[in-house]
Amino acid sequence: MTQNLNGQLTDEEVLTIVNTVVLPKRLNSIQEIVLRLSLSGKTYEEIAMSSAYSIQHIRDVGYQLWQLLSEILDEKVTKKNVQSVVMQRLSELEDLEPKKRVKSSRLKMESLGKTPSNVHEENPKHPGGLIPVNSPLYIERPPLEQRCYEEILIPGALLRIRAPKQMGKTSLMTRILAHASTQGYCTARLNLSQADRAILADSDKFLRWFCVNVSRQLNLEPQVNNYWDEDLGSKVSCTTYFQGYILQQIRRPLVLALDEVDLIFEFPTVAQDFLPLLRFWYEEANNLEIWQNLRQIVVHSTEIYIPLNLNQSPFNVGVPVKLPEFTLEQVIKLAGCYGLNWCRKNPTKNALQLMELVGGHPYLISLALSHLSQENYTLEKLLEEAPTPTGIYGHHLRRHLNAIQENSELKTAIKRVVTASESVDLESIVAYKLDSMGLIKMSQNKIYPSCELYRLYFRQQLD
Repeated sequence: MTQNLNGQLTDEEVLTIVNTVVLPKRLNSIQEIVLRLSLSGKTYEEIAMSSAYSIQHIRDVGYQLWQLLSEILDEKVTKKNVQSVVMQRLSELEDLEPKKRVKSSRLKMESLGKTPSNVHEENPKHPGGLIPVNSPLYIERPPLEQRCYEEILIPGALLRIRAPKQMGKTSLMTRILAHASTQGYCTARLNLSQADRAILADSDKFLRWFCVNVSRQLNLEPQVNNYWDEDLGSKVSCTTYFQGYILQQIRRPLVLALDEVDLIFEFPTVAQDFLPLLRFWYEEANNLEIWQNLRQIVVHSTEIYIPLNLNQSPFNVGVPVKLPEFTLEQVIKLAGCYGLNWCRKNPTKNALQLMELVGGHPYLISLALSHLSQENYTLEKLLEEAPTPTGIYGHHLRRHLNAIQENSELKTAIKRVVTASESVDLESIVAYKLDSMGLIKMSQNKIYPSCELYRLYFRQQLD
């Protein structure tokens, strides 16, 4: 694929990769305009002038586009870094054998305007990030989904979805929102990783950011300044904005989904203002009918580890939803979705061998099955190479290793866990952080590696 003098892909090639590799379906015309012109360095104002759309509409499309790409790629995407993030994803795909190279070959031909005659579309897509609602790769974990679909229809409902990273929380949340939409509900979802650190460090800025983004999700013109009152304070102003503007304007149930809520645990000032606000809105459904229209989904990776009054916490009310790992039967079912013949030939043996290494972790299982569906890649080879830097989990493991090495407490703690012959005790905040990464399991204050893959890899790397 051609690159410019700076070693980057052309704007059109980035657009092609996003449409054919990253996303389950092509961007619409206005999304393509925003992406293409953003890559060219245009501001939203310049994009609006050249496309005949309003500046507000362009901002809304841009916000939703970066949020969509962030969820799919499992990494924060902005106007400034979209080029580098897409290049990194392409590099990861081209490192895979052998069908991924077929994919990149097809992209090269497409960028030249050619149609390959002997290249087959890879199906299903490489796992990672959000699983689209219509994807056959989503494996239900009954009765989890049905329970969520029923609960979200209850006036004033609050669902708390908790699981370590890459367990399928966002994919479940997306299905709940889709179900709510079929009932005629409005939906809005915010990923708190999209908030800049400067915003997360200031309660007033954060609550304004929150109100503006929910408004845009609902195609409402933000009216924050009309409702913000310094004498009343940010929390009351935010509540007034929701009650007097958002809920009044839509006049029907609103499902508000908040992803990666645990990110604000690192910002206690904001957390101690915002989290009690969610609890207050939940309780207001018992006092004012209009608040019954607000249904909340709070998605987080670990238990709360900041001081918070029990009577103000949203994490001890509503309905808790904890995502379990895949069962043996679910792993075998997913193998069938990837076209493997495990259902006919030693299904239990093959699935158990894989699960002995990675447990029932959805992402780790899916990544393995994706590779096993490729020609000339055996389970024996996968198991042998998996805990090494060059195995299929190399990028995933290195990302965790880098995060651990940046924090001496986490490094010391995980080293203790993977080298111990039995479970260990850890300081609670450190344990919660490792738990959110999915590296450990906690049972009755005893801690051990969440799977053999992590034990083998980190024991080798940290020694």
